[in-house]
Amino acid sequence: MPKIAYLLLCHEDPDAIIEQARYLTKSGNYIAIHFDRRSPTAAYRKIRNALADIPNAALCRKRVKCAWGGWSLVQATLNMLRTGLAVFPDATHFYLISGSCMPIKPAAYAHDFLGRRNVDYIESFDYFTSTWIKQGQREDRLIYRHFFNQRKQLWAFDTSLALQKWLGLSREIPKDLQMQIGSQWWCLRRSTVEKILVFIRRRWDIKWFFKTTWIPDETFFQTLARHLVPAVQIETRSPTFLIFSVYGLPVSFYNDHYDLLRDQEYLFARKISPDATGLKSRLTALYLSPPRDFPVSHDGLYVYNFTTLQGRLGQRHGQQHGARFWEQQSTIGQNRELLVVICQRRQVAQRLVSQINRLTDINAFAYLFNDPTVTLPDLGGIEDSLSKRNRHRKALLRLVFDSTHANRMMICLDPEDIDLIKDFCAESPSTRLLQIDCELTDRYLTDHAIALDLIAAKSPQGAVRRLLPRLRAKILQDRAILELAGFDNHYRIADQADINDTADTLSRFLALPAHTLRADELAEDLFSNEDAHVL
Repeated sequence: MPKIAYLLLCHEDPDAIIEQARYLTKSGNYIAIHFDRRSPTAAYRKIRNALADIPNAALCRKRVKCAWGGWSLVQATLNMLRTGLAVFPDATHFYLISGSCMPIKPAAYAHDFLGRRNVDYIESFDYFTSTWIKQGQREDRLIYRHFFNQRKQLWAFDTSLALQKWLGLSREIPKDLQMQIGSQWWCLRRSTVEKILVFIRRRWDIKWFFKTTWIPDETFFQTLARHLVPAVQIETRSPTFLIFSVYGLPVSFYNDHYDLLRDQEYLFARKISPDATGLKSRLTALYLSPPRDFPVSHDGLYVYNFTTLQGRLGQRHGQQHGARFWEQQSTIGQNRELLVVICQRRQVAQRLVSQINRLTDINAFAYLFNDPTVTLPDLGGIEDSLSKRNRHRKALLRLVFDSTHANRMMICLDPEDIDLIKDFCAESPSTRLLQIDCELTDRYLTDHAIALDLIAAKSPQGAVRRLLPRLRAKILQDRAILELAGFDNHYRIADQADINDTADTLSRFLALPAHTLRADELAEDLFSNEDAHVL
């Protein structure tokens, strides 16, 4: 059975560190702790004295002053590895965690997980071709020497880099290394750790190279593991679940995230808020619980983004700056009427579009701003992709009007496209809206969540049950916002309404004679249950 030696990289809250060491070692695992040398000596002594009563715990005596972005984090990790190898001779895996990490599975589950395959779990992506680096320096991290810390010595950092560039002092990357990059948080087998330590003792030039790279904790172990271990023995993923915010900072988890974290296919999560005492207690109990099976999923990132960030979308700029400059100066043209069908359930709106095209002379298009398969006339390439269509939305509609030589056109939008709806209504008093409210059954919401990549077809039922109320509430909120906006020419139908009322509303919305429209036939087929679960 695997025995894990946790490598705890920490710098504060000695009481929490002691508690972390106690429960992580109760299952027979080990822990080696590096406490930042910048932290108070009294805190270090408190941890040292407490660990004397925990036989499976060890404290690094060689402490490093750690700073983000520099070699110090790698050196501290190497110190823990050497301590762990010496003190825990039967440890099979070395798992790097931080003081804000906590397990999200029982210890027995972690043992079984690591025992299934003889591999290292470490993100290891090609440094130059992957998209792991979203912004900031890429090649400059490696080919120039970084002696200063960007966060603490910004002027010196920038000046040193600029001077090296001006003097042409770039350096070559070691020719025998294929540079890799990935998350700092990994779990390596004992054999891999031993290979890395032997390699850097023999190749001092490699160690010196990484000592002067920028953010080496994202490249050092990732590159050497790939260099020393066959590719088939590397699982390119971190065993620790974490999410980065839109600002590039790790997201904190709170008491209401327990179910979300437990269902993810990871062993630990980072980072747990210091104030989430309820979550910490539940995760500690979970780690010490008996072995059991867990339905796991990969939906954590999507669900978190949906439930947490949804309300922020569209609110980063003031209302006066909401429209793009080219849309502020572009219109769909004079004496043109835009009919907008607003419906969350796309197949219902698409059915209406199909019937309108068949029964009337109105040019009707489905979700042309959301669905790249919606066919548009040849507009010189602006219609080729969703990014192009959304870049100049009014200009696109104007070109469609021009191309079809028509003065009436119908399009479909999602209820959440409220800013676009406001934009169209503000431009022309002749814009007409038809809001279609469909019944929000669990079956529909589940399929809709799958289409949005919030869950997978095989996601645990617990994840589905947690998501559906939030998704239902979001859709109902979008509907309420539409109602409160007070748009003129705003019509509304629902699948539970009387069919005669629906037919009458459709006639008024389309402003066509009843004998031409056959609105009763249109209303009767509109909410057909055929393919109701297909998006």
